[in-house]
Amino acid sequence: MTTADDLFSVAGQSVLISGGSRGIGRAIAEGFAERGARVIISSRNPETLGQAAEEMRQAGLSVESVVCDVSSEEEITQAVEQVLGTAGHIDTLVNVAGVNRRKRAETVTTEDYDFIMDTNLRGAFLLSRAVGRHMIERGSGAQINIQSLNTWMPLKGVLPYAMSKFGMQGMTRALALEWGPRGVRVNSLSPGFILTDLTRKLWSDKTMQEWNAANAPLGRLGVPDDMVGTAIFLASRASAFMTGQTLYVDGGFSSGWNWPIPLD
Repeated sequence: MTTADDLFSVAGQSVLISGGSRGIGRAIAEGFAERGARVIISSRNPETLGQAAEEMRQAGLSVESVVCDVSSEEEITQAVEQVLGTAGHIDTLVNVAGVNRRKRAETVTTEDYDFIMDTNLRGAFLLSRAVGRHMIERGSGAQINIQSLNTWMPLKGVLPYAMSKFGMQGMTRALALEWGPRGVRVNSLSPGFILTDLTRKLWSDKTMQEWNAANAPLGRLGVPDDMVGTAIFLASRASAFMTGQTLYVDGGFSSGWNWPIPLD
């Protein structure tokens, strides 16, 4: 006979997800909402944000939204205050918001660099700090940072993006070290190559498809829903003794390289 087990439960949690209007962020938002969490998604684009929230509500999910450009400290402060004013507390923060520009390193402009770092690293830290102060006061909370396969091995042509994600890995460990004694856990989830609306054009290229098939042990691209289980785990009691860690959800890509050498 089996009985209900709340080990992986996130029911009743208040969960704030930056970049929650599309792609990985939206999938994670839907995953939490489907399991009884009170979900608040944020995005810098009010139109996209409103549409995503409405679509999720039409699907029967309990989702709220707050406009927030994480590159703006003022907007972060206002957004966190708004969420606390309505939800009362934040149990889990998921830092998803991120941007990228593919360029050769020598052609990256200062504006390119600032655009990427202000959102991916500075913004992530400022949001973590704002929510972290509240979590420290309550003596509990979980933060989940969305990193990248670039923290295992950088890809060519995305230098500032890779730098931002390496920085986020350092931020994850440092915050875990400081906040662990005060009841706040901080971990990271690193997706592999995920098929989204933003990457569909890239992965429609036959050469890219063949390269992925040759190197990914599971032999396929990921989809946003593949990230949900790990996010739920990191927010739940199941990971109560885990902090400062990075979990690669990448189809085994970071296990190693497949040589083009026959084994027989």
